[in-house]
Amino acid sequence: MKTYPYDAPTMSTDQRIATQMTTEYAKAKIPTELPRSERLAVEENIKHLLKTHNAVLVAHYYVDPFIQDLALATGGCVGDSLEMARFGQAHEAQTLVVAGVRFMGESAKILSMEKTVLMPDLAAECSLDLGCPADEFAAFCDAHPERTVVVYANTSAAVKARADWVVTSSVGIDIVRHLHAQGEPIIWGPDRHLGKYIARETGADMLLWQGSCLVHNEFKATELLQLKEEHPDAKVLVHPESPDSVVALADVVGSTSKLLSSTYEMDAETFIVATDLGILHEMQKRSPNKRFLAAPTAGESASCKSCAFCPWMAMNGLKGIEQCLTQRSGEIMLTPELAAAAKKPLQRMLDFAEAQKRRVTASGDIVKDRTLFANVGAA
Repeated sequence: MKTYPYDAPTMSTDQRIATQMTTEYAKAKIPTELPRSERLAVEENIKHLLKTHNAVLVAHYYVDPFIQDLALATGGCVGDSLEMARFGQAHEAQTLVVAGVRFMGESAKILSMEKTVLMPDLAAECSLDLGCPADEFAAFCDAHPERTVVVYANTSAAVKARADWVVTSSVGIDIVRHLHAQGEPIIWGPDRHLGKYIARETGADMLLWQGSCLVHNEFKATELLQLKEEHPDAKVLVHPESPDSVVALADVVGSTSKLLSSTYEMDAETFIVATDLGILHEMQKRSPNKRFLAAPTAGESASCKSCAFCPWMAMNGLKGIEQCLTQRSGEIMLTPELAAAAKKPLQRMLDFAEAQKRRVTASGDIVKDRTLFANVGAA
C-alpha cells in the first residue's frame, strides 16, 4: 500500500477567488504480479465465469495489458470511460465488469441501471474525482449561479448530477464552443489544465475548478524538449490534461482515442507520448513497426509521483476480476434519483455528439449550418 498526493481545491472565503489549493493523500494497493502459470489459470477461470454469469468485461486503455487483452478475447471492449459505458449499455450481458476507476463504474451504472456493475476494487479512485468533492463543488457552483456548469467525465455521479453538461476530452471543445456562441459563461470542473486548453481554443468565459490529474500534471516541458532534440523526427502526442508548457510542444493534442488514432494515421515512425503508459500497449499492437517513447515525468535528480502510470488504474488485477465474479463483490450502487439526475447532463452530451455526426456529409465535409444544434440542451 502506497500513499499518493493529489490536488484538493476548496472554496475560498474570498468569493473573488474561485478556489484555494491544498494537498491531500490517498492510498493505492497495487496487486502482486502473478506467475505466468497462475495468470493463465486465472484468465481461463475468468473466461468461464463471464459465460456462467452472463457478464462482459470492459477495460480502460490505462489498465494492465493482460486485462486489456482479456477483455477483447472474451468479447468485451477496451476504450475510454464513455466508450466502456456505451458498450456495456448496448451489450446483452446483464453483468458488467468494469476494469478502470470508480467514476467509470458509476458512469456504466448511470447508463445501465437495470444491470449489475462490478469492479475488481472499489477503492480504485481518480485524483480528479477525489479532488472534486460534490459538496465543495456544489458550493462553488452556488456562488456563481449565472454560469452554466460543465464537468469532465472524470467525476463522481454526484458531481455529474450538479452539472448542466458532462463532456469528454474528445467533445469538450465543441460543446464549450457551442455554449460560448450562445453567450453562456461557464463553470468548468475539475481539471484546470484541460479547462485552460478549452478556454484558449474557444475564447469562452470559463471559471475553473483547480483540480488536476496525478499522471498528466507530472509531465515536464524542459525534459520533453530534450527528448525531442534526441529524436528530431518523432511526433509528440499530448493529452490536454497536461500543463500548458507541455501542450505547447505537441504535434497532436487530444483525447486518448485521438492520440491512439494519430499513431496509425500519421507517417511518423517514432512517437513521444504524454499520457498514461497503459495506452502504449494498444499503440504498439496497432503499429508494431513503430516506436513509442514515454514523455518524461520528472526532472534531473527528481522523483516522479506516478511515473506516467495511474496507481489507481493499477489496482485492477486479474485476481480482483475473478473475485468480483465469484463473490459478486465490488458492486456499484446508485439510487435511482441520483442516477437520473446524473444521466441528464450525460445524455445531453450524447445527443450533442449524435447531432454532430448527422452534420457530416457523405463526403466527410462539415455542414456549416448550426441549426441542428438549436434544440440540443433544451431538455
